[in-house]
Amino acid sequence: MWLLSVLVPLVRLYLCGVKVLLYQMFNRSLTLPVLPKQNGRVAIVTGGTRGMGFETARHLASLGMHVVIAGNEKEEGTAAVKRIHEEGGKGKAEFMFLDLTSLKSVRQFVQTFKARGLPLHVLVNNAGTMLVPERQTQDGFEFHFGLNYLGHFLLTNLLLDVLKKSGKHGCCSRVVTMSSATHYGGVMDMDDLNSKRCYSSHGAYSQSKLALVLFTYYLQEQLTASGFPVTANAVDPGMVDTALYDNLWSLTQTLKKPVAKLLFRTPAEGASMSIYAAAASEMEGVGGCYLYNGKKKQSSDISYDSELQAELWKKSCQLVGLQVA
Repeated sequence: MWLLSVLVPLVRLYLCGVKVLLYQMFNRSLTLPVLPKQNGRVAIVTGGTRGMGFETARHLASLGMHVVIAGNEKEEGTAAVKRIHEEGGKGKAEFMFLDLTSLKSVRQFVQTFKARGLPLHVLVNNAGTMLVPERQTQDGFEFHFGLNYLGHFLLTNLLLDVLKKSGKHGCCSRVVTMSSATHYGGVMDMDDLNSKRCYSSHGAYSQSKLALVLFTYYLQEQLTASGFPVTANAVDPGMVDTALYDNLWSLTQTLKKPVAKLLFRTPAEGASMSIYAAAASEMEGVGGCYLYNGKKKQSSDISYDSELQAELWKKSCQLVGLQVA
């Protein structure tokens, strides 16, 4: 039973990976269209100190945005801001500390941001971790579920009022959330969201990415029903050569390196989906989508389960201490 609980999620995840690599073998990554200037608009990018997050922050700043890079590595954050400013773009970049494994840190970040009186036009929920050994966040949540999903769930909800005020019909605010093809193999165990019965890092990661898609769809449904000028979309970057893969087993790491050189996308290529969702004219007023390689794509069947979406939302509110809407 234990072996099955570990092997099944592992096989599902790697099958998803093989399918993505086969697609990337024969298809180029998205070529970004000419994007409109973003002067005067403000964005927050979580995990923006390196990898796809940095590339997203750099590109949005080059369009004229004021980009807040949110992360838990101050030295990396300072270096990222310096690199962006050295490129001489018209926008502005700054670093603010945010530890998504701590609900207290998320609340402090939002309080500090709101105290400045800035608007917020784009929130990119980019930060994430993958295949870490069993461990918990500061609040006792399984690490993937806590960092990848719950931290972003709380962050988004606490910033929603600013996003709503900043958006206008015809010029909506945007929430862009990074998911993954691994969500297709994800299973939501509502009785064991913290994977305590039998831990599988593969299963926990896939579950966290499925949770982000379910969250995105339910959020958009709420926004649409209330008529707020905010859109929410989930994006899939494909398989990208970033530090996310540092937790692979040694043998898998060795096998991955030559494959990554040939078939994985660069961080800049992977970031193109987040940038497109955050700034493209074609995405104005468009929400509730799963975006891959510049196109709307069908996500997993279970991600469209409205009862599961509502159940996860309610449970997530309880876990992070928010009043259930």
